[in-house]
Amino acid sequence: MEMIKKLALILILIGGLNWGLVGILNLDLVAAIFGAGSLLSRIVYSLVGISAIYYIISWYKAYKNK
Repeated sequence: MEMIKKLALILILIGGLNWGLVGILNLDLVAAIFGAGSLLSRIVYSLVGISAIYYIISWYKAYKNK
């Protein structure tokens, strides 16, 4: 389970950095690396979103158990 949390955190950080680059420099690094609209880009974006949902649920459960 700890490995999943670490992987999810890394993916969330990648997503956050990517959005920062989009906002500041108008550069979508994921699309630049894997190609805009490519299957690999969509997989990365999906994994980032799933990781965020995982962390939201984890935080909610931790908060609810306090």
